Amino acid sequence: MTLTIQSPLGPLFLVVMVLTLLQPTPALAATTGKYLVYVGTYTDHGGKGIYAYRFDAGTGQATALGLAAESADPVFFTVDASGHFLYAVNEISTYAGQPTGAVSAFAIDSASGKLSLLNQVSSRDAGPAHITLDQAGKYALVSNYPRGTVAVFPVLRDGRLGEASAFVQHRGPGGPDKERQEGPHAHAVALSADNRFALVADLGLDQLFTYPFDSSKGTLGQDPLITKTNPGSGPCHLVFTPNGKLLYVINELQSSVTTYAYDPTNGGLRELSTISTLPGGFLGPSFASEIALHPSRTVLYASNRGHDSIAVFSIAPATGTLTEVEGRAPGCWRRTSNRTTL
Repeated sequence: MTLTIQSPLGPLFLVVMVLTLLQPTPALAATTGKYLVYVGTYTDHGGKGIYAYRFDAGTGQATALGLAAESADPVFFTVDASGHFLYAVNEISTYAGQPTGAVSAFAIDSASGKLSLLNQVSSRDAGPAHITLDQAGKYALVSNYPRGTVAVFPVLRDGRLGEASAFVQHRGPGGPDKERQEGPHAHAVALSADNRFALVADLGLDQLFTYPFDSSKGTLGQDPLITKTNPGSGPCHLVFTPNGKLLYVINELQSSVTTYAYDPTNGGLRELSTISTLPGGFLGPSFASEIALHPSRTVLYASNRGHDSIAVFSIAPATGTLTEVEGRAPGCWRRTSNRTTL
């Protein structure tokens, strides 16, 4: 399945960073199949911030609602479980006169799709690339890409963000790709099902960091367990299976997905298999980007920038093994238009 949005504003300002499907209310969405979709843009390429669409899952049609909120380079979002608040990282290098990016909290108007800014805080470092909420929705965890740092922010009762409760810096020599892996580049965070561990993918170091997470204080342990990935793979995004037993990691530089067995006792990972996100015979430049589970939890999607496609994998119920739903022939991968990615 491919969701492609034809924007009245042109080719989505060269790149769409994220599509966030949001339920106005869980009950309403379940019965109507109607969702809000928010699209982030790079504002130095002509965009003004976050745009809203109304998506009908029954017809596959998306209707533009216009600019939802002005915001500088809002590159990734997460939404709280109630659907009332949206949190975005602003991939900027200067905020409030300091060399850092920002994190923005918005209230959602489900009727109009408009976003109202509640507050904005420093991301504690330049170039934040990813944000997620812990399992209780009490803390937001942010990955700052350029120097490889991670910060944690309390989510206040009114939806605003507090100042950082934790901050960690990755260290170590980079991977073999001298242009992309000259040092640490924290890319994304995933929380374990029991909320005890925060797992961070570092593209620059070819490593996965497992931090003990204290959900009562919003702090990260200073002695993380480290899992080394294939040299030059560049792990970027990651997602757990619902039962928390497996972790899927998409590798940006090698365009692949690696499956890991997860040990809930200590947050350890054991590599099981790796599968390409590209069709056989494709030799052009391409970089994997997002990874997502279908709501049925039986299908995994992985998007490719360069090949401009979404790879679709079925998940074996018993083992979690990935198998291509569509064949390896070049015409069988779902292609996207307007460089739209998951």
